[in-house]
Amino acid sequence: MPYVTTGDGAEIFYKDWGTGRPVMFHHGWPLSADEWDAQLLFFVQRGYRVVAHDRRGHGRSAQVGHGHDMDHYAADAAAVVAHLGLRDVVHVGHSTGGGEVARYVARHGAGRVGKAVLIGAVPPLMVRTESNPGGLPAEVFDGFRESVAADRSQFYLDVASGPFYGFNRPGAEASRGVIRNWWRQGMAGGAQAHYEGIKAFSETDFTEDLRAIDVPTLFMHGDDDQIVPIAASAEVAVTLVGNATLKVYPGLSHGMATVNAQTVNADLLDFIES
Repeated sequence: MPYVTTGDGAEIFYKDWGTGRPVMFHHGWPLSADEWDAQLLFFVQRGYRVVAHDRRGHGRSAQVGHGHDMDHYAADAAAVVAHLGLRDVVHVGHSTGGGEVARYVARHGAGRVGKAVLIGAVPPLMVRTESNPGGLPAEVFDGFRESVAADRSQFYLDVASGPFYGFNRPGAEASRGVIRNWWRQGMAGGAQAHYEGIKAFSETDFTEDLRAIDVPTLFMHGDDDQIVPIAASAEVAVTLVGNATLKVYPGLSHGMATVNAQTVNADLLDFIES
């Protein structure tokens, strides 16, 4: 399988399919590149080169005991880009991956990035602070850590079968396959990486990263996102990027790229080709 070794010795797994303009996908916590299957197939069949990597400690990448923070995540993405010699890349990030995209573009993307897309993404800051009163209480993320440490397997089943895809909403038809695939991806990663990654996605302030983004940027967010509520994320983040648009999806969940892939893919294609 294809890997790149980072400067601090982490082996990062990646997929690289097709030819043409590259579109690189950055997955959410605690998943892997497999989260993007519906997008990878869609775009490779339309003549694009698609790249997706497993974050360190996630999926098939090495379960290293260090570097589970946003600076390392962005540097790891940069290592993949450099290894493959990618330029004019469209970077697409979901949830934690959206934060990774923001930091990558701001710190490593000069001359290589064409556009950016953040889907249900965590920027600018998830946790509630004095300067971010709309964020979620720190106790929410403490609860995540407690659940990962106590019974990670059951916690992942609960998240996948409930709020992540909106399967807990009245009348929702839950897909057992989608739930099992979410759980499979989560359990393939390492407990330490997932535990420490909670701090990375919840406490990292991306405000200055967003202000540094100078490429066309699309924010896509469901207004029924129960994991990353839109009011304190995309609705704020879009005001910090110079050339950005927010597209809101009524009733859609945090996992809309999977359960509403047809809609998301069509809008992604329109933005990339615009």
